[in-house]
Amino acid sequence: MTDATPTLPPLAFLGAGSMGGAILRGLVAAGLTGGGVTATNRSAAKAAELAGLEGVTSVALETVPDGNTAAAASADVILIGVKPAMVPDLLDEIAPHLRPGAVVVSLAAGVTLETFARHLGAGVATLRSMPNTPSLVGKGVTGLAAGADATADDVALVRALFETVGHVVEVPESQIDALSTISGSGPAYVFLLIEEFTKAAVRMGFDDDAARLLAEQTFIGATALLASADVDPAELRRRVTSPKGTTERAVAVLQDAHLDDTFTAAAEAALARAKELAAGA
Repeated sequence: MTDATPTLPPLAFLGAGSMGGAILRGLVAAGLTGGGVTATNRSAAKAAELAGLEGVTSVALETVPDGNTAAAASADVILIGVKPAMVPDLLDEIAPHLRPGAVVVSLAAGVTLETFARHLGAGVATLRSMPNTPSLVGKGVTGLAAGADATADDVALVRALFETVGHVVEVPESQIDALSTISGSGPAYVFLLIEEFTKAAVRMGFDDDAARLLAEQTFIGATALLASADVDPAELRRRVTSPKGTTERAVAVLQDAHLDDTFTAAAEAALARAKELAAGA
């Protein structure tokens, strides 16, 4: 996250579900909704969840059918957070209503910049983003790929937006799906490891509360140590692993399970699904 607080223009989140909602809540927490934000969701119940956020106008499409077009027309940056299959129809809907110079940012997995250009028309600045849910607490990582019509200023503006909720990595579009398998899906992998570590603690006799504390705080502490260290994770692991000690024995079991192959296979499975989504499967 940058030290300087940027000034953000009016924003629209079309489809403020889990990912869009995480980014939106991160912006609210950072105090960056002063330019005005409109968020749309299909149901009144979902819209109500965002209604109390400072600087946010939350719209339910079931009661305001033209909410997406009105939101897009009022914004300089429009973030598209609906399900991938819904993106083309939404782009067709908002294209005639975009302000001159508006920037359209995709939050949708697997939807290409070519799709955005085809539905929005020539000359519209578009970018693909791949944020992750830790953006909610200002610890996100967002991959960003710029379309052909996005200027350096457009990229800088969108980068500043996502830097308010974490770090940004700019990549060519050819790498955005691969990036999604690491940082986009990655939090789920970490949560799965904590789940299993907690279960192991319970099996060793700890009650549920103690097991959860031991597992969660160990991961939180280890990542905080990594963030403050000037060495890589492999070196930190070596420092914990005393020769012929208990940790060495445990690490050997994990390495014998071929975690390198398992994590590679998991990332490749996620990448294959991203390609299926891009193909409309």
